[in-house]
Amino acid sequence: MQKENLKVATIGGGSSYTPELVEGFIKRYDEFPLTELWLVDIEEGKEKLEIVGDLAKRMVQKAGLPINVHLTLNRREALKNADFVTTQFRVGGLDARAKDERIPLKYGVIGQETNGPGGLFKGLRTIPVILEVTKEMEELCPDAWLINFTNPAGMVTEAVLRYSNIDRVVGLCNVPIGMEMGVAKLLDVDHSRIRIDFAGLNHMVYGLDVYLDGVSVKEEVIRKLSDPENISFVKNIDGMGWQPEFIQALNALTCPYHMYYYKSKEMLDKAIDSSKKEGTRAEVVQQLEKELFELYKDKDLDIKPPQLEERGGAYYSDAAVRLITSIYTDKRDIQPVNTMNRGAIASIPDDSAIETSCVITKDGPIPLAVGDLPVAARGLVQQIKSFERISAEAAVTGDYNKAVLALTINPLTPSDVIAKQIVDEMMEAHEEYLSQFFKKEKAHLK
Repeated sequence: MQKENLKVATIGGGSSYTPELVEGFIKRYDEFPLTELWLVDIEEGKEKLEIVGDLAKRMVQKAGLPINVHLTLNRREALKNADFVTTQFRVGGLDARAKDERIPLKYGVIGQETNGPGGLFKGLRTIPVILEVTKEMEELCPDAWLINFTNPAGMVTEAVLRYSNIDRVVGLCNVPIGMEMGVAKLLDVDHSRIRIDFAGLNHMVYGLDVYLDGVSVKEEVIRKLSDPENISFVKNIDGMGWQPEFIQALNALTCPYHMYYYKSKEMLDKAIDSSKKEGTRAEVVQQLEKELFELYKDKDLDIKPPQLEERGGAYYSDAAVRLITSIYTDKRDIQPVNTMNRGAIASIPDDSAIETSCVITKDGPIPLAVGDLPVAARGLVQQIKSFERISAEAAVTGDYNKAVLALTINPLTPSDVIAKQIVDEMMEAHEEYLSQFFKKEKAHLK
């Protein structure tokens, strides 16, 4: 796949995460000699696109690299002849996320960006847009790879695999690399010496084994994780320690998002308390973003500011550009990504999206065979996969009943009555971005 001109289109280019991505391309230029980086956004994001785009240009100029950074509101122009398309957009912005987080709390249900009601409604808003992008890719860059970072990444990857005609799609999350970094810190070693065997789903992934220099150190890591002082690895989850008996018996590394399922009461109480004191996570992030964009405006700033890590996107550039580089160079290294199962995990349908360790080749990820998940993890993973499948179907068909079903089977929802109440209120709150549901309703009324 080696080419003279390499073009990457980033959908959601005005995101505060973009400097992470640019830093990654600069660091790996020797392996991935990017020629054109197209940052594309919508009209509402124009000001942010210009601010972050100017910073990207200053970063490239400081690095002395011949990368041309283009800013556009024309998605088709950005996609034309692209080699890689990265997606990092948020339909409805942080205002929509704040509703996802605040409305469920009224019903005694965790409100969170990618889990439970928040995950469902982010998926319902996002999937129609990602499928529009894939249709345009078929026409304008049929050989390009779609690297999706947009949450809920597992559900979005599931939808692309099932409802689009492109098969060159990989979902990506910074949680696994964050877990690797966390283990490295726990053991006080360099990250390059750590490898984790990941298996499960996005934000529902387990570390089945942990290696230091190729030798399993899982028992030592589990022992250290049994210490309540060793809490969450990820900035945007205010975690708490595990009961030693639980984590030792589970005998696997949890990801930070497991807190919502294994500590539902504590996380709900904490979310309610936080929402009253400092606001929802979305409202906290809105303030962080204001500060970041003020920093980005500084004409003397020509590096990624360290404050960006507080945003929750730490290691994104490492994960994203490492993946792109490995596909481009046919590197065949092992990385955790979201891809089609193809029999790697026995208890998940072969055609479903999973998050697992894969060999990364020029033809895409090849999942490493896991066999079955541990009994203790299997049921919860299958339940979340059912939730993702039904949610994706609801997003594509605009079937209101399927949306209620999806939320009812999610383990964070206590009953079908509460599921329907939440769906009704959130449908109304997000009507602007859920035309697939409201078109049907209006047609029925006629």
